[in-house]
Amino acid sequence: MMNWFSHLLSSVVEPFDYAFMQRALLSCTLIGFTNGFLGTFIILRRQALLADALSHSLLPGLAVAAMIVGLSPEGLLLGGLIAALFVALGAQLMARNSRLKEETAVASLYIIAFALGIVLIRFAKVKVDLTHFLFGNILGVGNGDLWIAYGAAFLTLGTLVLFQRPLLLTLFDVAVAQASGVKVRWVETGLLALTVLGLVASLQAVGVLLSLGLLIIPAATAYLLTDSFDRMLWGGAFLGMVCSVGGLFLSFFANIPSGPCIVMLMAVFLGLAYLFSPRYGVLSRLIRGRHYHEESLERWEGHQGHDHQIPEKSQDTRTDKK
Repeated sequence: MMNWFSHLLSSVVEPFDYAFMQRALLSCTLIGFTNGFLGTFIILRRQALLADALSHSLLPGLAVAAMIVGLSPEGLLLGGLIAALFVALGAQLMARNSRLKEETAVASLYIIAFALGIVLIRFAKVKVDLTHFLFGNILGVGNGDLWIAYGAAFLTLGTLVLFQRPLLLTLFDVAVAQASGVKVRWVETGLLALTVLGLVASLQAVGVLLSLGLLIIPAATAYLLTDSFDRMLWGGAFLGMVCSVGGLFLSFFANIPSGPCIVMLMAVFLGLAYLFSPRYGVLSRLIRGRHYHEESLERWEGHQGHDHQIPEKSQDTRTDKK
């Protein structure tokens, strides 16, 4: 028994013997918690599809940065930020100055940006594997990537906590927020910038295509489990951190890519919440509905043997009145 426990313990701590796993673990913890926290605001603002468009629009900025400064983490961060903000603000400008709706403009610009990024990568100064940008490689996290993760976590968490009241007013009722003196447009722009920052910070971990999962899935899972904003906020952050770290360990022992493994572990929790959430789970509602139906049926059957005729006294009274 002790030998089995010792073997299990040694297997668990084995990844920490490698410096690259230590950096990857720290990166997963920071990115998973921060993006899970930020995801609550994105879900409640109904901007999941916008975040998806922004994640794809990072690619041309990354390609241009690789062409100019190589694969410097700081250069990639700046390039991704500029490209995503260009698409987001450009979509708003198109929507205001044409017949196009904002979602149509976003969809058009992000797919154009994604195609442009694929073309530009071929002209990069250094040899760049497209799959590295698309799916990430968290085991290749360097010190520069860690500093970006530190900065993104500090800026995102600090801003969201500090400006939580105007954010909540904007999320739930824009009219009330405007009447209360909240600069709604500035709040929305700030949330957009933090979304882009979260996506860029996730690039090394899961890449352009899967970075959205770290933002949306933990918050969506928490949304199915609770009606409390605080529980959703911190629960999504905790779930994002746990799934990121758990997915990293699974990828290490199973020898599979870390990004997809992290997202698929989050998908498992989302599926469980969808089915078994005490209040909103599909199976829970079916069981609860069947329970209520059986109670109603028993009450109805219990009344079948009763005589529901009007008493004679009442009939006499009504006859006398006539």
